[in-house]
Amino acid sequence: MIKKILITTLLVVNVFAITNQEVANKNDKVMSGFKDSKSDMIMTLINANGQKRTRKMSMIILEKDGGDKSLMTFVSPKDVKGTKFLSYSHINKDDDQWLYLPALKRVKRIASKNKSGSFMGSEFSYEDLSSFDADKYSYKGDSKVVTLNGKKTYLGDRKPITKNSGYTKQIFWTDAKTFLTQKVEYYDRKRELLKTAIFSDYKKISGKYRIGKMVMTNHQNDKKTILIWKNEKIKTGLRKKSFHKRVLKK
Repeated sequence: MIKKILITTLLVVNVFAITNQEVANKNDKVMSGFKDSKSDMIMTLINANGQKRTRKMSMIILEKDGGDKSLMTFVSPKDVKGTKFLSYSHINKDDDQWLYLPALKRVKRIASKNKSGSFMGSEFSYEDLSSFDADKYSYKGDSKVVTLNGKKTYLGDRKPITKNSGYTKQIFWTDAKTFLTQKVEYYDRKRELLKTAIFSDYKKISGKYRIGKMVMTNHQNDKKTILIWKNEKIKTGLRKKSFHKRVLKK
């Protein structure tokens, strides 16, 4: 009888087991299919003393097989107005990224080895601004089922496949019902916890999930950056020409 119960228990566990790779693939799928998007963004930088600075941006994204294209334009305040960040995300190679600095009237290409650097003084790195794709990471083993803020989530880990990543691994929590990312911990090249990102305020726009808020906390310098998306629209008919490098200087 004991042997029979043990076998039955093992079968139940195996039926409900899900790998980290499967969780990532499902997350990728539920966040895909928006085709393109336009949104306003608010970035709030909070230093170790709690002092805040706010920036406003506009963002456009074009969904593409093999990697999305995105263009962020700073609208205010005056010291960053006109700054533009263009990114071509790739799966099998490092992303192509450029930063236009209006004061210098110069386009700066972000070198692959510098992708871990701070983006515009925030706690987001250039690497963090790349579109998520499950195939950019390697995965091993099954996810664990844990409760996070009252929600059943899958807890797993992944490693970036690019050699120029600033992270040795990332631990992620994914809602077990919706497969939307809830939390990610980022470990630096010394394998120490560097940052934690909290994802929230997801909303459905024309049937597609879109992120509403992301809070990035740096545990090594006690700084924080908050990103909020507003007035987002999808499937607006954007074309590749809107993401050409020449738009940076316009």
